Amino acid sequence: MGAASLRQSGDKIVGASLFTEPGSEVFCPHDLLWIEDAKALKTLTPLPLWASDDWLLGAPMVVRREKTHDSRLVPVGLRGNTRSERFAAYVDRDAVTRCITPEMLFGYATAYIEEQRSRFKAFEALAVLAPSLDATGLAWGPTGGVGFQLASRLPVVREDSDLDILLRSRAPLSARKMRGLRMIFSSQICRIDIQIDTGHGAFAFSELANGKGRVLLKTDTGPVLTADPWCASNWQDAESVKPS
Repeated sequence: MGAASLRQSGDKIVGASLFTEPGSEVFCPHDLLWIEDAKALKTLTPLPLWASDDWLLGAPMVVRREKTHDSRLVPVGLRGNTRSERFAAYVDRDAVTRCITPEMLFGYATAYIEEQRSRFKAFEALAVLAPSLDATGLAWGPTGGVGFQLASRLPVVREDSDLDILLRSRAPLSARKMRGLRMIFSSQICRIDIQIDTGHGAFAFSELANGKGRVLLKTDTGPVLTADPWCASNWQDAESVKPS
């Protein structure tokens, strides 16, 4: 099943056009990418059995946060039907045929969200919290299982799934934005995981909200503990953290 055939009637068509200059596009972490040939994937170990050609044709890959030495390769994560089915790989950027960003997803299929909100708490939370997220004035979009299912229609969201949200803020959050995000984060519908992308990396809003002074900033070269995730000169000198 191809990615295009997963589109439902009434959906908006987004991210479907081919690039005019192959290889010139910029992909960001959490962007969802499609390819038409699994041979475009580069892996350190063989693909798992669940990552079949048919699955890879319909399922998007998510861009990972990693610095590569070959500018032609994009670090991606493959996702299967279950939480245990995850696999890291790289894809030739010239092989990407379609890209959808998190910011595109809420407007991509509002009818589908309405259909799913009565079945899954994560979709209900997305529908309820969207106006508050818009009110922050920040670019935002769903990621994780909800984002994956919105983009592909593949049924990966479960009853106990979290709602993962990415917000982009190139400047420190104002007091008003902090209040708004605290209200969103405290939603009782389901667990809400908010990531703030600063342009230098991303960190969990919960770490900023707890007032302990430093956050774990995930960068292309690895995680660092920093008191100011918006200041490049600060986090570059911050304490590096070895992945567990």
